[in-house]
Amino acid sequence: MTKADLVDALASDAELSKRTASHIVEILLGEITRALQRGERVALTPFGSFVVRQRRAREGRNPMSGQTINIPARKVPAFVAGRSLKQAVSGVGGAKKTAAQKRRP
Repeated sequence: MTKADLVDALASDAELSKRTASHIVEILLGEITRALQRGERVALTPFGSFVVRQRRAREGRNPMSGQTINIPARKVPAFVAGRSLKQAVSGVGGAKKTAAQKRRP
């Protein structure tokens, strides 16, 4: 699924224009990005959480020359799936339906 597919689904499920749905998706992604930049955790219960993880500095190897290089420490975004998402993907335990899924005929 692409961002365009997500916008189309939101527009049809919520009976919004594609322009409005696109604006909502952009705002949502922007807010998640800004929260992660501040080092905050973004919890979308029961879907999952976006977190910032710290990677330690380490030694690596240049695959072309075999030379040892130092890779600096850095922060990376990560996603931790919630229980209902894990159950929905694995097909075990039966995930609960979302409000949008309940409204569909």
